[in-house]
Amino acid sequence: MAASRIVDQYGRPIEYDKLTQELAAPKVVGVRTIWHNSVASGLTPGRLASVLQAAVDGSAEDYLTLAEEMEERDLHYASVLSTRKLGLAGLAVRIEAASDAAEDVRRADVLREVVDAPEFGELQSDLTDALGKGYAVAEIMWDRSGHTWVPDRFEPRDQRFFRFDRETGRELRLIDEADLVDGLPLAPYKFIVHYPRIRAGLPIRGGLARLAAVGYMCKAWTWKDWMAFADIYGIPMRVGRYGTAASADDIDTLMSAVANLGSDAAAVIPDSMRIDFQNAVNVAGAGDFFKGLAEWWDKQISKGVLGQTMTADDGSSMAQARVHDGIRLDLLEADAKALSNTLNRSFIRPFCDLNFGSGQAYPKLVVVVPQPEDTKLLVDALTALVPLGLRVEQSVIRDKLNIPEPAKDAEILAQPSATPLMPALNRAINREQAPTASDIVDAQVANLERATAGGMDDMVDQVRELLDQVQNLEEFRDRLVELYPELNSTQLADVMGDALVAASMAGRHDVLRGL
Repeated sequence: MAASRIVDQYGRPIEYDKLTQELAAPKVVGVRTIWHNSVASGLTPGRLASVLQAAVDGSAEDYLTLAEEMEERDLHYASVLSTRKLGLAGLAVRIEAASDAAEDVRRADVLREVVDAPEFGELQSDLTDALGKGYAVAEIMWDRSGHTWVPDRFEPRDQRFFRFDRETGRELRLIDEADLVDGLPLAPYKFIVHYPRIRAGLPIRGGLARLAAVGYMCKAWTWKDWMAFADIYGIPMRVGRYGTAASADDIDTLMSAVANLGSDAAAVIPDSMRIDFQNAVNVAGAGDFFKGLAEWWDKQISKGVLGQTMTADDGSSMAQARVHDGIRLDLLEADAKALSNTLNRSFIRPFCDLNFGSGQAYPKLVVVVPQPEDTKLLVDALTALVPLGLRVEQSVIRDKLNIPEPAKDAEILAQPSATPLMPALNRAINREQAPTASDIVDAQVANLERATAGGMDDMVDQVRELLDQVQNLEEFRDRLVELYPELNSTQLADVMGDALVAASMAGRHDVLRGL
């Protein structure tokens, strides 16, 4: 078997023959089969405890099966976990050259062609399965038919085909008939193993499924009891009455009719018999207990997976949603950083070593998390800074605001008239209309309003704070007189002074022009 002087991060030489072989494929019979018995059915606290403990002890097959079934059976867990997965899988990937040297730039360009292929996007999506189960594995099927080593495809592998070593619990090994106890070490430069780094400790303990397992089990019981409650108390009780002379066949006929009323809402009985409908026992509020318990567990799962409940469970104001979006952004940035590290270590380095040789600086792959842009703050800043001479490229602002370049001969929205106070903005919007006196006054009034906003807000805040402290209007009146000397009116006075100077200069200008 051909080996190379190139070694991986663990010092193991590359075996070229294995790079093009399929090493972890499933089999119909043997230790790597895709068929597994259900674990979630009839799950009890004792059974769950044994499954979780066995995973830590090195036998994680049942735990991984449970994690898979949780996504299939619990709609809420599937929803919130999918939200986090899709948020990561949908991020764009950027390749950065190691330096501005021509060779480094060329290597980065070659890698960009690889990561732009659809197969790489599928790999990125497959690796997000690590969020729930603690790790995900993809096998690289290398192609050497051309001049370079390129990935022909990335095959996602069932986590149950692997197990961690018993000594450290951190080295993932391939389950194989050649070593049924410890498994085989993963071939260098052949597998991409992603750990989401959600928490420190053993990788098998780091999946979100382990965190949500107890909630899943308790909610499953709640749902079962809720359905039983609805089955018993949701339909009025049917009571069949028969006379003393009724035969056994008559009683059987009546019983069948009463039973069929529950599903068919129709029955045929003799005149001598009757069916009464009794109102269900007064159980008002009992159904809300099961609903509340199920919703409580849903909220705990939302907190564990998304870090919040505002956008997943609770109704919220726009301000609250923005705060919780920020928390979710922190999780997304951490997930993106972990995925970037995995791809740089398990794919970028092997690709470069195989094609360009080892010992060189590697390009860097970055999973890009777009930062939310406060467009209002940007527009306000431009409004204030452009008149002061700030030169801004129009294409940059269009990109930030997601506004395309207008087509030739397209109908353009009207733009406001420029003023002498805004010469730079006038050039930016390319207007040649002469300002009117009313335009100048309106613009100056708007500037004064903006300048006084901060000072007025401070004064209003002081008065509002006083109002929160007093018990009645009389006390507020007396305390307001005491507060007056402490009100911060310096900014307001400065702006009024500037306004008076501007008004005086405007008046002199009008006199000189003969207006």
